Amino acid sequence: MKHIVSVNWVKEHLNEFTVIDCRFHLPAPEEGYEEYKQNHIPGAYYMNLNKDLSSIVGVHGGRHPLPDFQGLHRKLEDIGVHDEGKILLYDDQNGAMASRLWFLLKVLGHEDVWIMDGGYSEWVKHRYPVTTEVPLQEKRGTFTFKVEEDLIMDMEEVKSRLPAFESGSAYLLDAREPNRYKGIEEPIDKVAGHIPGALNYFWMENIENGKWKESEVLKERFSSLDHSKEIVVYCGSGVTACPTFLALKEAGFEKVKLYAGSWSDWISYTDNPISKIKN
Repeated sequence: MKHIVSVNWVKEHLNEFTVIDCRFHLPAPEEGYEEYKQNHIPGAYYMNLNKDLSSIVGVHGGRHPLPDFQGLHRKLEDIGVHDEGKILLYDDQNGAMASRLWFLLKVLGHEDVWIMDGGYSEWVKHRYPVTTEVPLQEKRGTFTFKVEEDLIMDMEEVKSRLPAFESGSAYLLDAREPNRYKGIEEPIDKVAGHIPGALNYFWMENIENGKWKESEVLKERFSSLDHSKEIVVYCGSGVTACPTFLALKEAGFEKVKLYAGSWSDWISYTDNPISKIKN
């Protein structure tokens, strides 16, 4: 696969990477870091979804607004990320949190970024070494970055593209659970439903038994989509849309963007249209 590597491969090549542990639990924001302190892959640093990979929540921007890219860049350099270096990411949330950082690194222009298939549980399952030791970074990295704005779409752009999404000349993919997409239930956000014209591609269907589906399987999953058309992906807050963004890339799609604010941003504008599907 283009962006996913097995734990066996990681074990043999671990010293080639800057490793970042992305474990995070939405209901308990500090739990991932507590797990990291208890044990993690040797040499791994830790990054927190709320503190490192998002900015402060405001009126608009969604529940996990994109981070300040200058600040994220500085944090990455602090742990040794550099232009020629390889980066390995893992979590224990079916790749959701690792995919978020993978996407952010792509936005910053770093091309050599990988996600460990199966996450931390798979590493432990193989009885590979773990540690409680937090690595000390003696030398900052030099990471030249330029924000790739073409990978991101904001609310106004999405709104302007509604006719294209509704006509099928472009695609808007909703990565949330089907019942949230349909508007049958909404356990997190204040309003239920979806953005008009959106198609439902639940992000967990990129995963099977805790591992990413092979590229050929993902190609089949998205086979009804035209590679020549623009694809915009969103979810509840811009996090679990990232695994679907990654899956589309694995399936060979190039014209893919993320609506970073996602549903929680869309509904913060009270005049935005909302669709629901009645069973």
